[in-house]
Amino acid sequence: MGDLYLGKVKKLIPGLNAAFVDVGFEKDAFLHYTDLSPYIRSILKFTNQAISDKSGAFDFGKFKNEPEIIKTGKITEVLGGKPNILVQILKEPISSKGPRLSCEISLPGRFIVITPFNNIVAVSKKIHSSEERKRLQKIVEAIKPPNFGVIVRTAAEGKKTAELHEDLTTLVNTWHTIQENLRSGQAPQKILSEQTKTTSILRDLLNESFNRIVINDKNIYTDTKTYIQKIAPEKQDIVTYYHNGAPIFDHFGVTRQVKASFGKTVNLDSGVYLIIEATEALHVIDVNSGYKSSSNNQEQNALASNLEAAAEIARQLRLRDLGGIIIIDFIDMKLPENKKNVYEAMEKFMAPDRAKHTILPISKFGLMQITRQRVKPEITISVAEDCPTCKGTGKIGASMLIVEDIEKNLQYLLNHQHKGLTIRVHPILYAYLTKGWLRSRQWKWYFAYKKWIKLRADSNYHLTEYHFFDDNDEEIKF
Repeated sequence: MGDLYLGKVKKLIPGLNAAFVDVGFEKDAFLHYTDLSPYIRSILKFTNQAISDKSGAFDFGKFKNEPEIIKTGKITEVLGGKPNILVQILKEPISSKGPRLSCEISLPGRFIVITPFNNIVAVSKKIHSSEERKRLQKIVEAIKPPNFGVIVRTAAEGKKTAELHEDLTTLVNTWHTIQENLRSGQAPQKILSEQTKTTSILRDLLNESFNRIVINDKNIYTDTKTYIQKIAPEKQDIVTYYHNGAPIFDHFGVTRQVKASFGKTVNLDSGVYLIIEATEALHVIDVNSGYKSSSNNQEQNALASNLEAAAEIARQLRLRDLGGIIIIDFIDMKLPENKKNVYEAMEKFMAPDRAKHTILPISKFGLMQITRQRVKPEITISVAEDCPTCKGTGKIGASMLIVEDIEKNLQYLLNHQHKGLTIRVHPILYAYLTKGWLRSRQWKWYFAYKKWIKLRADSNYHLTEYHFFDDNDEEIKF
């Protein structure tokens, strides 16, 4: 999402008032008339001029825009010749559908967004102070180059002219890069990629609440450190490099939370639980009270359970990035004011969600309908695992022999002069081998072989899995 492509119009569908465009994906991308942008004629002209610019002398500041198209026009009138066209990914491929495209090109920065081919300046409505909005408007109008519209983001509140100017200069240079990449371009071709996932997250979300960023990849660590030095120098010290040996997600408890959060059933502390089912057309969430009974009043129990469920449902929608139509079957409530309370609570819990969404009040059947913007496939993580030991047969070797197998392999390696051995095992097996201190298996090996054998627990291993590693931390294959 956000990547720019030079595409080739392949097929016009007058009935849908849309076109299919080849941008290099397996399925052609979909471009509807309403996503063409009023400045589509200018975009087509710019695309052709940039492609045919052999000398690199094309000056976008002197580019003359074409007249805008009307909102009720026909796709055949605009893209009749099946031209090459500069497009931006609006939605990634989902299920059997190809990408959805837009010609309303925008390049987001930390404080502003630029929109080529117009001269409009707009300020985020989330900046409530009218004086601050006017100040930002005047600054941007004074520094923006011709042929670029600018949208001032909420993050720009209180920022100085120099910071806004630096952000604007970076984005204008990005547009010049796009122009350069179009020279002698051949459709389909990627013209510009969105920033990496790490930097785009930081660009959009970094604020005062961030107090630590932990990274286990040296390249990403270096890139992130450089990026934060650029956009928020005062926060560069919160970036730390993780090299603790154990997997980073295990160390910080993320693996356990993922396993717990992505199942079909979501359990809440009070006993309330959710059942989340997905179909081709929509997602269905069922709320069950479980053993929750805070009072003898059934209506109050239902309200309390539904309010607790609403908070978790809003979180799950963001966590799983569920989109499209979502139907929620709340526990039945009789009183209209209680239904209204749940509806208002859901609106409050959904307010921080950055995806566009619409919430309808609870219907007479006790159902709430939500539509949520879907721009990429939702996250699906299977938390049910096939047994890696028995491979689905239901039978494994005798677990009481596992230690004998380890000792047999250990003796073989020591006889062949291997040094600095480490054995990685499942945490339960680790606890068994280290239990009893001086009477543990680990100490018995030390007394028997006069060598200390290191043991490491790894929660990614299955119960009877073990591997030997040498002093370079490389696995020893048998």
